[in-house]
Amino acid sequence: MKKAFKLTALTGAILLFVPSHFVLGQQQPPTGLARLQANIERITRSVNARWGIYIKCVETGEEIAINADETMDTMSVIKIPLMVEVFRQIETGKFALTDRVMMKESEKRPGTGVMRSLDENASLTIKDLITLMIIVSDNTATDMLFEKVGGTEPVNKLMQSYGFNTIKATGPTSVWFKALRESPDLWKFHTEGKTPFGLSSSREMGKLLERIQKGEAVSKKASEQMLQIMRGQVYSSRLPKYVTGFRLPHKTGDFLPYIGNDVGILESENRHVVISVFTARHNGIGPNMEDAIARIGEQVANFYGWRESAAK
Repeated sequence: MKKAFKLTALTGAILLFVPSHFVLGQQQPPTGLARLQANIERITRSVNARWGIYIKCVETGEEIAINADETMDTMSVIKIPLMVEVFRQIETGKFALTDRVMMKESEKRPGTGVMRSLDENASLTIKDLITLMIIVSDNTATDMLFEKVGGTEPVNKLMQSYGFNTIKATGPTSVWFKALRESPDLWKFHTEGKTPFGLSSSREMGKLLERIQKGEAVSKKASEQMLQIMRGQVYSSRLPKYVTGFRLPHKTGDFLPYIGNDVGILESENRHVVISVFTARHNGIGPNMEDAIARIGEQVANFYGWRESAAK
């Protein structure tokens, strides 16, 4: 009996000094921001793709970065930097949001958008072009705006002036579609990456969104105008799909099933959370990848939504 008592006492003493996050040899689940990151990583493992993810709460400075510094193909997310350059040139007086342009038949582009379905000589304002480029990812509007600002070089110079060296406009949509038509193998076209439609790391695209949110992209007025346009986004099958309690101005980028990107800002009265999600090399079912991105948006919104309600 005495030996049994000593053994029990010794066992109790050992357990007393075992760190609290270990119980019976198992590690306790992480809490707080670490738990959010663990949940996001679990979602990424459910889809066979390369991921680049950057999340930042503007008010608290909290960040989650998962492969966030790899330069990846943005697809139509590159239209955000183009929009910023358009507003910069407007501020310098080169042209105005209310200026009108006529669409020529030769300017029509395939893929997403509605302008390719309009009659030749349709008259649209610069604001119309920006809006269509962002909310329905109109490729005709995109190339007309590239032409208006002087090509990709002004966009890239502006991004470099912000300190963003991975963000790079690589050409108008016409160049990408021409290369795509000439490629006999779409998977090879994607994986070789010889003709990306825009490049960026998820971190730097997220940092650009943060500048816009803070009113530091071009000007406070221009930044708010950009956010207002992005709030009208039509495509909602990714980040906004399961989000409640937040507005979510955002922009998608696509080459499904290989690439499905979405970047945006969760907006509430007291919280602004940047979410930048890039994917690549996915060869499964496109909607499955979209839903995984949607679940990431849900996790982030729930985390900060619960915090905000608990603080009241």
